[in-house]
Amino acid sequence: MEFWNNILGAPVNIVAPMVDASELPWRLLSRRHGAHLCYTPMLHSAVFCKDSKYRKEALATCEEDKPLIVQFCGNDVQILLDAALLAQDHCSAIDINLGCPQAIAKRGHYGAFLQDEWSLLTEIISTLSKSLKIPVTCKIRVFEDINKTVEYAKMLEKAGCKMLTVHGRTREQKGPLTGLANWDYVVAVKNAVKIPVISNGNIQCVQDLKRCLEYTEVVGVMTAEGNLYNPALFEGCNPPAWELAVEYLDLVGKYPCPYSYIRGHLFKLFHHILSLPENNELRIKLGSANTLQAFKNIVVEIRDIYSPYHEGKLKWEQTTEEGSLNMVLPPWLCQPYVRIPPDEHLKKIEDHQDKSNDELGKIKRQYEDSEGNQISRKRMKKLRRISRRPPKPENCVARSLDICLNCVNPLGSKCLYKLCKRCCKEKCFIEELDCPGHRVLVKTRRELAKYYTQKESVN
Repeated sequence: MEFWNNILGAPVNIVAPMVDASELPWRLLSRRHGAHLCYTPMLHSAVFCKDSKYRKEALATCEEDKPLIVQFCGNDVQILLDAALLAQDHCSAIDINLGCPQAIAKRGHYGAFLQDEWSLLTEIISTLSKSLKIPVTCKIRVFEDINKTVEYAKMLEKAGCKMLTVHGRTREQKGPLTGLANWDYVVAVKNAVKIPVISNGNIQCVQDLKRCLEYTEVVGVMTAEGNLYNPALFEGCNPPAWELAVEYLDLVGKYPCPYSYIRGHLFKLFHHILSLPENNELRIKLGSANTLQAFKNIVVEIRDIYSPYHEGKLKWEQTTEEGSLNMVLPPWLCQPYVRIPPDEHLKKIEDHQDKSNDELGKIKRQYEDSEGNQISRKRMKKLRRISRRPPKPENCVARSLDICLNCVNPLGSKCLYKLCKRCCKEKCFIEELDCPGHRVLVKTRRELAKYYTQKESVN
């Protein structure tokens, strides 16, 4: 608790590490709206050690961006230690990602796919804990078995972990199968260890945060997706999305970041607006924006459309038609994005699979060539690529299909001796010839060599 209180300043409102999303400008925006502690995005330890440009971008910070925890992923003890040593002077602690459930983590064998390798994790945590001058923390997902989850947490504590973030979902709960996080696992871990425990999962608004603190009695609460859709979540308000977008873009102007990050943040801030059918053009425009000014112009355009509704000059009529968002709050206000429950998603898949082949044929898109013949999607894509090729110039010479005089390879169209390039090289080398068509200049180079040799001997 000394680390929690004295080094981190007893933070309660915490923004999670998010790949391509928790960069410096976004962290500063979050801190200005109630966040007490932020993490860097998950950093790949091997790339961090090798790539100085990646390292410089990853460690971008400022005095306002404190306290800060740098998170690494990896499975090699020495590489993780080398990365942590390079980062320890720029942060308050080093976090080891043991919670990422994505396919890239499975391929790289890190994140939640290390949770069964307790001996390796013990070596990683203990080595870093003994070698660094700052604390080591961990972020984990839970096992199906609550008792195994508790033992897992106790193992990490014993190895030297000084703070534990528990995401109350298993590694299988992701994407459309995300579902709700189970806070009972968080409570069990909190009661079993002596180090500070943070709860992660189910935080979409400030009321969720208060319920989580009351239910789990943890020291702090972490949010990821809730923060992306409403950076003012910790303040308990739902401001117009353009206000936070303008503030974020001003920070980007001071602390530049990749345009892909900016685009991703604006798509989430304006998610409910851009989901409306009448805003398809705005969605396309945002997807193609590639300058800071272009992003600012889009924000201004959205503000000009919806600010009269926000100010009460125009009356907003919430649509309730099928396929509409049917939101409680108007779409221009920052608010959570709620996925459909996993059961509904699985039911949709089952219903789709139960349809007859005839019905599926109607659902699937049919592809036809220029003559109206049905073709495969792969063939259609090839035809489209061909159609996009620029026309050949009128003076373009068609490639010859003649065969080399010495072998079965096609001959060069400009070869003086009617040979392929390999045979032409051999002929020129043996007979001391030049072939401008193949840019083989054996005769010329030998004559130059003789000339300079004679010149040197005279001198």
